[in-house]
Amino acid sequence: MCIAFERVSDLKAILPRSRIANSEHGIELKLGREISSVDAKRKRLILKSGGESGFDQLIVATGARPRTLDIPGAKLRNVHYLLSLDDSKAIRLFAEGIKRVVAMVLSEDRIWKRFFSPQMSSFFESYYSARGVQFVKSATVTELRGDMAVNSVVLASGKAIACEMVVVGVGVFPATDMLADSGIELADGVLVNEYLETNQTGIYAAGDVANYQDVLFGKRRRVEHWDNAVSQGQYCAHALMGERTPFKHVPYFFSDVFDLSYEYWGGSSGAEQIIHRGDLSGKSFSVWWLREKRVVAAFTMNRPDEERDAAPKWIEGRQQVSAAKLENASQSISTAVE
Repeated sequence: MCIAFERVSDLKAILPRSRIANSEHGIELKLGREISSVDAKRKRLILKSGGESGFDQLIVATGARPRTLDIPGAKLRNVHYLLSLDDSKAIRLFAEGIKRVVAMVLSEDRIWKRFFSPQMSSFFESYYSARGVQFVKSATVTELRGDMAVNSVVLASGKAIACEMVVVGVGVFPATDMLADSGIELADGVLVNEYLETNQTGIYAAGDVANYQDVLFGKRRRVEHWDNAVSQGQYCAHALMGERTPFKHVPYFFSDVFDLSYEYWGGSSGAEQIIHRGDLSGKSFSVWWLREKRVVAAFTMNRPDEERDAAPKWIEGRQQVSAAKLENASQSISTAVE
C-alpha cells in the first residue's frame, strides 16, 4: 500500500505513529509529494515535483476547502476561515486580545434554518444572546473595511458593524482540482455509487469529496462531517480487501455550543411533521422529523440514552411511530413504536 499526502497533519489520526508499525502493516508512507493530476486509465499519479507513481487501487480522500469571500476588503488582515485544527488554534489565539468579532451575519430570517425547527432556532438564539452574541439576520455582507486590518463589516443595507476580527463561515467546496481531465466523473465532488466506486475501475472516493448514492434515503448526498469521513474510510478499507456490500450509514452530526452538546441524525428534507419532546425552554429536549409516520431525522440534547439509541435505529429501519406518544416525554420513548 502506498499513501501520498502533502502534509503530515493529514495522517495523524489514521496511521500508526512509528515507521516500524507502518512497515508491519505494509504501508509505505510518502510525505511532501503533492499530486498535480491523476491518470485513471493508466493508473498513474502525476506529481507536481515531477515523476509518476502507479497504483492498482486508489481512494480519493482529498476533502474540502473553505469558500472565501469575493468582496472588497476580503484580503485585509484579521479575516479568518475555519476548517483545520490550525485555523481553530489561530482564531483562539487571536481572539484572546480583542473585544469585537463579527461572525453571526445570516442571510436567512432565523438561525440554522436548514436543520432547525422555528422553536429550536428561537431557543438557540436566546441562548447565544444571553451570552453576549448578537445575530444580524436577513442580511448580506458587501464589503470589509480597514487600513491593512479589518475594522468594520458593511451590510447591503449600508449599516457598518465595527470589529477587530471577522470569522467567515460560508461553506466549503470539494477539493477536486487534481482530478480535472482524469476520466473520473465529477459533479459537486466525485460521483460514486452505493459502493463508493467511481466510474473508473479500482478507484473509490470517501469523505467530504464523495458524492455518493445514499441507499437509506434513495438520493445523492455529499456529507461534510467527521463521522461520515471516518465511516467511509473504514468502508473503503474493507472494499479494497474484497468486501462488497452497499455503504449504508445514517448521516450523523454533533456540535458543542457554550456548555451545550447536541447530536443530529438523518435528513429532514421532505418531512411532513415535527415533534418536539421535552422542555424547549430548558437544556434538555429532542426533536423528531416524520414523513408518512416514519422517522427521517432526529435531534437530541441532554436526553436519556434510549432516545439517542432509538434515533439512528429508527431512521435506518424506517420505523413508524405515534406522534402523540412520541411527544409525551413522561413516557418511555419505546411506547411510540407502532
